Amino acid sequence: MKEKRAEKMAQGILWKNGETHSLKDYAWNAHAAYEGVALKHALKGEDTEGAVSCHFVRVDPGKALELHVHEAQWELHEVLQGEGRASLGDEEIVYVPGTLALIPRKVPHAVTAGEEGLLIRATFFPALV
Repeated sequence: MKEKRAEKMAQGILWKNGETHSLKDYAWNAHAAYEGVALKHALKGEDTEGAVSCHFVRVDPGKALELHVHEAQWELHEVLQGEGRASLGDEEIVYVPGTLALIPRKVPHAVTAGEEGLLIRATFFPALV
């Protein structure tokens, strides 16, 4: 995936707890369960007393976050770059930049990247990690 303005968001500045942090210093981590998926944890539960966590999710072309469920968290996806499809419960939607998808707790969901891959900001209420 070519670096574009959206990718630069994952390398921007985060202000938290009275300090400025460069997201460039935050590592991309391979997802433990899904090949071709990487996560950058911008905010964790330890930063928000467990209220919210925020993560950048990079899905390589043709790869997927396979069907899964979060029992305790609502999840908000904001598509920043690329294209793909998401299965949200019984619905399938197209993921393109600007798409927002609110996924209630206990709703099975999956995301598959298209030819360009995907960059998503995923926010969880309460925090996932």
